Amino acid sequence: MENKIAPKTEETVSSNMAAPFKLNIKRTCLIGFAFFGILLLWQVYDSWCPTILTDLFLKAMYGVATESASDEQVRSLQYLVGVIMAMDNLAALILLPIFGHLSDKTHTKIGKRMPYILAGTFVCAVAFPFIPLFYHFNNLAGTISMMAIVVMFMMMYRNPAVALMPDITPKPIRSKANGIINIMGYIGGAFATVVGIFFVMSEYLGSKKTSDGSLAPHTWAYRNIWAVEIPFLVASALMLISALVLFFCIKENKIEAEMKDELARGEEISATEDKVDDDKPLSKANKRMLFLILFAEFFWFMADNGIGTFMGNYTIYYLGASSSSNMINTIVGGIGSVLGFAIGGYIAEKIGRKWTIFSGLGVSFLAYAVWLIMNFTVLRESAASGSFPIIIYVVWFVKGFGMSLVHLNSFPMVVELCSSKKIGAFTGYYYASSMAAQTATPIALGSLLLIPGFDFSFLPLYALLCLGVSVLIFLFVKSIKRGKVVVKKGFAAFDGED
Repeated sequence: MENKIAPKTEETVSSNMAAPFKLNIKRTCLIGFAFFGILLLWQVYDSWCPTILTDLFLKAMYGVATESASDEQVRSLQYLVGVIMAMDNLAALILLPIFGHLSDKTHTKIGKRMPYILAGTFVCAVAFPFIPLFYHFNNLAGTISMMAIVVMFMMMYRNPAVALMPDITPKPIRSKANGIINIMGYIGGAFATVVGIFFVMSEYLGSKKTSDGSLAPHTWAYRNIWAVEIPFLVASALMLISALVLFFCIKENKIEAEMKDELARGEEISATEDKVDDDKPLSKANKRMLFLILFAEFFWFMADNGIGTFMGNYTIYYLGASSSSNMINTIVGGIGSVLGFAIGGYIAEKIGRKWTIFSGLGVSFLAYAVWLIMNFTVLRESAASGSFPIIIYVVWFVKGFGMSLVHLNSFPMVVELCSSKKIGAFTGYYYASSMAAQTATPIALGSLLLIPGFDFSFLPLYALLCLGVSVLIFLFVKSIKRGKVVVKKGFAAFDGED
């Protein structure tokens, strides 16, 4: 049964009716440059680093490069790859809530979030190109060290960057604002993906196969340092540019002062079981809702990130296809995600955030189920053939659409439960849950790949199980309807003024 939180007085309703909430689309897009930089770096990191680690471990433990390695040797190393990917995330799990809490307490002339965004971006941009540099010269310790530095300082940047949107956006329109922020992020991811189409990791490795299963002839990219260095350099340059755009265009303190009354009015009609108070601890009902959302989030990130971490290796080592195919697949999934981000806020207005998220989980579940069935039927013929099946593009588009509905509404649900003074801390809780999943899932899936008979074809089964647990947990989250509030519809909801 759904709870309805009514406005406290007729005066409140009248006030809401007189001044409908509207979203400043230009300012929200500019704030989105922060997320642009985050997903840009993350896309390069997730697409290249697992394969980089696999190649380095093959040389260190078996004395062979990727092109000469057996399937068994590759599979046996995925546990180690998962552990390294997870160790970086474990450090981030600790740092996320810390930086969220610190930024809540910070007060400077450039704002409370901006110092962390600028410092974190600068260190990441400098350190990031050293990952492929150390890799090219077969320095395993240097590669892992640079990965750790990048992840830790990305967490210094990520939490405050994401918290900037709810800092200056009233609660009722945060889903729409989050949609714009995520679209900006996916544009950043698309930049990285397009670069990956032209600078192909499988060609650098010499591991691409032809239709008869033999290795394809080497190209200019074979063991050429620029084939792996350029994507990282492009990511660093664009990260710096995005941070500078944010710094010069968003005057954090000024905007927060201008939005003070609107933010206060949004607090009055938040979709929570109990009223949120600055000076009181979280109520029992709201705390229960928070924990349920975070636990469900943990498992849907277990599914999504587990697949994302090993998809590059699935493409190269299981299908024997070009890594550029995986980049195109990422773009296709991104298009589905952008569609979801564009309409997800409107869907949430009609059926509520809970049921929008639930619908997204259901759509993603069906996509993984189709992929699993295909893996044990028609895709068996594609394994090691050098081709990338079209059905996977379809699955990725549908999955991208479904998970965008989830991500679009889950973050606003979490920060809905806190006051404006604790947005950084609650942003930290949200990302701590996701990073906990990203710490656990590479190890869990890498361990499963050690089991005889459990190969990359079981990736969708793993995702299905994790997603199923997430759905069961999320069923217990209550769907809260707001009190009567006017939000402008369609394009009228967006205000183009500065």
